[in-house]
Amino acid sequence: MDQYHEPVAELSPLDRDFVRALMSLKEEIEAINWYHQRVSAATDPQIKAIMAHNRDEEMEHAIMGLEWLRRTMPGWDAVMRTYLFTTGDITALEDAATGEGGQAAPDKAPALGGSLGIGSLKAGR
Repeated sequence: MDQYHEPVAELSPLDRDFVRALMSLKEEIEAINWYHQRVSAATDPQIKAIMAHNRDEEMEHAIMGLEWLRRTMPGWDAVMRTYLFTTGDITALEDAATGEGGQAAPDKAPALGGSLGIGSLKAGR
């Protein structure tokens, strides 16, 4: 299947479940996009309401998949804790979560959970 970039036989059953979850998430987000465009373009209030309902159902499905990934696939929990349910400048959250030099602040886990803690590769740091 084209969603695999490595030989399937070399992937564990859990790795194949990650692929399934990620592909499903991609499909749900795509469906949200389609329904949202239909809501925006529809002129009949009833079909607009039906399409909005369908879009919102797809959001529920996407979030269920994200929650499974958060619980199961390494890295998701830490990244979600950095960015979700926050306020202010979203792009500034990474700097707040990592202290000087790109290393995790003492009270924060590395954003991707697998950092070697050797500093940032960003220019100027």
